[in-house]
Amino acid sequence: MQRLVSFNYKGLRQWGVMTTDGTAIIPAVELEETYFIPLAETMEEFIAMGEEGLLNLAQMLEMNKKDKAVEAIPVSEVRIEVPFYPQRNIFCVGKNYPAHVKEFEKNPKAEVPENPVFFTKATTSVIGPDDTINSYPDITNSVDYEGELAVIIGKRGSNIAAEDAMKYVYGYTIINDVTARDLQKKHAQWFRGKSLDTFCPMGPTVMVGSWPVPFTIYTKVNGHLRQEGSTADLIFSIPKLIEVLSSGMTLLPGDVIATGTPQGVGMGMNPPQFLRKGDEVEITIDPIGTLRNKVK
Repeated sequence: MQRLVSFNYKGLRQWGVMTTDGTAIIPAVELEETYFIPLAETMEEFIAMGEEGLLNLAQMLEMNKKDKAVEAIPVSEVRIEVPFYPQRNIFCVGKNYPAHVKEFEKNPKAEVPENPVFFTKATTSVIGPDDTINSYPDITNSVDYEGELAVIIGKRGSNIAAEDAMKYVYGYTIINDVTARDLQKKHAQWFRGKSLDTFCPMGPTVMVGSWPVPFTIYTKVNGHLRQEGSTADLIFSIPKLIEVLSSGMTLLPGDVIATGTPQGVGMGMNPPQFLRKGDEVEITIDPIGTLRNKVK
């Protein structure tokens, strides 16, 4: 398991590998220049390299573990940025946890969907860790949070069977599917209410390699726990989502699938508790990290 990060160091955006203890980053550019094995200049390009890139990276990290030729940069000296910018699709899944279905429908007897509910978020809505979420008080009065595990596709594929789906998963990150509930309702189709600029915080890392599932999602607002959910409770599993999405449609490296949010969003509280200027949202999924954003 490795955690990949994009970061700004001395005015230069680059990417690297976070150390196991999370205190430093081994820069990819230094690995490539030291060991003369091809990587990529950006995370977007590295994801496109697929398995070849990951194998090259693993080889260099093993070499560096022995000779320590490349020094890690302390996290305290860099700014962690959005891991990568999706070039095409941010697929999202609505109503994928039974308890969230009930709070969304405001009906304890609400039935779960028979098929996955898909929508997309505009790629222009993506921001990184510690960037600010715009509350748009002139447009909406009901900005809400949704902590989610996001799956990153690693290779091109269509008509993928569920039993083969995990072969197409590159890694995982965190997404906050920020939503203007009034716009979501007003426009019926959810795209606009979920695609305003800054409405897709993503990061802080991309986790690649094996990790025991399920993942647990924790969302806090101003330090108070609002969401705690396990991906074991997904109505439609990750393999099933990939199977359905890829049926008749090609998935590409770098496509992102946000798998849905568990119970505990602001609209589900009594009374509803929407985000306001000055609020801070923290979404934690081990070992990916904590995605933290303030609201302005």
